[in-house]
Amino acid sequence: MEPTMIENQQSLKKAWENLKEENPKMRIRDAAKSLRVAEAELLATQLGEGVTRLEGSWAEMLISIKKLGKVMALTRNEGCVLESKGNFQKIDIHGTEPNQVATVIGPIEQRIFFSSWKFGFAVVQHGPRGIMRSLQFFDKAGEAVLKVYLQEKSDVHAFEDFVFHYTAAYQSSELEIEAFQEVTYAESIDLKAFTHDWENMKDTHDFFGMLRKYKVSRLDAVRWIDDKWAYEIDRLSARKILEKASETKLPIMIFAGNKGNIQIHQGKVRTIRQMGDWLNVLDPDFNMHLDENTISKAFVVHKNTDDGLVSSVELFDKSGEMIAQFFGLRKPGLAQLPEWKLLVDSL
Repeated sequence: MEPTMIENQQSLKKAWENLKEENPKMRIRDAAKSLRVAEAELLATQLGEGVTRLEGSWAEMLISIKKLGKVMALTRNEGCVLESKGNFQKIDIHGTEPNQVATVIGPIEQRIFFSSWKFGFAVVQHGPRGIMRSLQFFDKAGEAVLKVYLQEKSDVHAFEDFVFHYTAAYQSSELEIEAFQEVTYAESIDLKAFTHDWENMKDTHDFFGMLRKYKVSRLDAVRWIDDKWAYEIDRLSARKILEKASETKLPIMIFAGNKGNIQIHQGKVRTIRQMGDWLNVLDPDFNMHLDENTISKAFVVHKNTDDGLVSSVELFDKSGEMIAQFFGLRKPGLAQLPEWKLLVDSL
């Protein structure tokens, strides 16, 4: 006889409790991996015990987050975590549901793709440091796309209003988890035409359209293009970038994300710490945690724009997925910093 969903959830909940007893400091993402379930499924076992399932328009929820004041936004993939403290200051929503996208500009910078969002939860946890409140959003595979944590000066009443307004009518722990369809890429391309398009880019954003046009993966694009435009460097080159940027007070941009969100840090980095396989930035309002063990390849990539050459360092994992990108700080209409170009060339 097949076990019921309640029995499955109870079994999963018990397994997690046992795991926490054995490893009190284990994070929920690692626990989910250990138990071979999605993180959202594990979180859903706590419904009614500080966890509330949310429903409604993702875009409206994002705009409502502005009312919380200063928060910490966390976006991650398998190899990199970005944590930025600040306000969701300026939010622009583009397109129509379910394919809306959002740009968040201000102390917290993000590019959000709501087509991948499926589950949302409000979480209130009691711990040694007091009560921790957060809003957590997941894609259809149950992977976290964005977590927003309240800080000391956040508006708790606004959080409570948010939860009241968006609480799902049916607090079901049953989640319809589904895998993303695997993307099929071209095994070869017209390299002459591809190079021509690369050389004639007007904006860095033209790159995404070019990848779609040729049905090529990002990793294959930088591997196949001439060394004039992209070449492989030491996979641990992020160490030199961060150490040099810290030492010289060079402002940089760091991009890291997943299928539902890309988070961006803009500015200087100060405190760089190596802790085992993890390369960390530990600044008051910005933290980065980069698991160097996940980095398979690193490339310097140059793109033409109307503002001149724009150079980046791009990190890829073993499956060819992007882990993180590093740029010199620049704004549209301005050339990239010469100091950044020198640093990139030194790699």
